Amino acid sequence: MVRGEIDTGLEGFRLWPGALSPADQAGLRDAVLAAVGAAPFYRPTTRTGRPFSVEMSNLGPLGWVSDQAGYRYQPTHPATGAPWPPMPERLLRLWSELTGWPEPPDACLVNLYREGARMGLHQDLDEADRSAPVLSISLGDTAVFRIGAAGGGPTRSVRLASGDVCALTGPARLARHGVDRILAGSSGLIPGGGRLNLTLRRAAPASRQS
Repeated sequence: MVRGEIDTGLEGFRLWPGALSPADQAGLRDAVLAAVGAAPFYRPTTRTGRPFSVEMSNLGPLGWVSDQAGYRYQPTHPATGAPWPPMPERLLRLWSELTGWPEPPDACLVNLYREGARMGLHQDLDEADRSAPVLSISLGDTAVFRIGAAGGGPTRSVRLASGDVCALTGPARLARHGVDRILAGSSGLIPGGGRLNLTLRRAAPASRQS
């Protein structure tokens, strides 16, 4: 199911180009869109009240949200108050196969990028266990992804096409990263156009015994 990893030149940033076949991409798209039917996409805001250009939903026990109260994980949709839908089994299999992490993800952030949407450089800092990897799956239009070391310095851009999978692990777990732009029309996978990005994380404290 998953094709080979390549050397990205940035320690801990792992990339599997074309990891998912067209059939796998379509199946995952259908499973995710069916799941978020119970947790509709919404547009969160920053602490200052500015709306994101990206629409969001979540799958799993916990979901990442942002509003004027700040960034956090919570078990319910901020608009409906309902629990987040469970993750499709194929996402859990991908996590296990590619990360080898002993605990399953407990949060899957689903970002919908339509034409013109972007995501500024940021670090994933809201998780209790920052040693756990972050796994990101791209479906639909190609994204111009930017990444740089956690401590600062130059960044580099990588094009993430539909079916590509990447992970932030080890020294790259706290890498600065974002999406500069979406190459509109580069894929016809997502109804209405755009890109779905599925980001799997461990948000709750680790339960492993030392």
